Amino acid sequence: MRLLEDVEDYFKDMADESGVLYQSLINLYLRDCLANSRKVQINWPNASTAA
Repeated sequence: MRLLEDVEDYFKDMADESGVLYQSLINLYLRDCLANSRKVQINWPNASTAA
């Protein structure tokens, strides 16, 4: 899985605070999304205004 550096840093900081591996925190977060049927809201730029 490829993550942007700021996303990885965010979870690494939480890992340092909690004592849990950052990969495990990412997995826990994704499992929470699954359990709560969270959906990603993606707002793509409108092609007609991107010129």
